[in-house]
Amino acid sequence: MNTDTEIVNRVANSSLITLDLEALYPEGERLGFDLEPFLFQGLVLREKDFREAIAAFDWEQYRNANVFVYCSADAIVPTWAYMLVALKLSAVAKFVVNGNAEVLEIALFRKVLESIDLDQYTGKKIVVKGCSKLPVPTDTYMEITRLLAPIVQSLMFGEPCSNVPLYKKPLQRT
Repeated sequence: MNTDTEIVNRVANSSLITLDLEALYPEGERLGFDLEPFLFQGLVLREKDFREAIAAFDWEQYRNANVFVYCSADAIVPTWAYMLVALKLSAVAKFVVNGNAEVLEIALFRKVLESIDLDQYTGKKIVVKGCSKLPVPTDTYMEITRLLAPIVQSLMFGEPCSNVPLYKKPLQRT
C-alpha cells in the first residue's frame, strides 16, 4: 500500500458553485395582525367601530417588523378593511402581506430573489444547498429553479459531495 499518495478533494477543486438559500434569509421579526378582535362579536365588521378601533390602535408594536394580516374568524371582511390596515402598517412595518406566516415567508424570499444578480450564474454548474436551519419555503426552491434553469449549465440540489441532478443544458449541435 502506497502511503505517499496525496488525498485530493475533488469537490473543492470542482467548478461547482453552491447557492445557499439560507444565506439569503430575510432579516426582521415576523408578526401577525389578526382582524378578528376588531369585529363586532367576532363575526361582523361595523365600519364606524372598525375605523375608530383602527385609529386608536397602537401600531408601534409593528415597527420594522414583517407582518402578515389575516382574520382568524370565519367572517366576511370587506377588502377595504384590509386596505385600511395596510395603510396603518405601511407607516411602521418593514413589509406587509395578506395571508399567513407561510405566505409572508414566500413573499419575503421572492423579494430577495428579485434582487439577486443572476448573471453570476450564467453558464455555471450550480448546487442549491438542501439543508438549512432556517425555514426556507419550498416555493423558494421552486422559484430559484425557474430563474436559474434558462441560464445555467447544470443545476443540482443537495451538497457538492452528494447531490441530486435536476437539469443539464442540452449540448448545442453545430
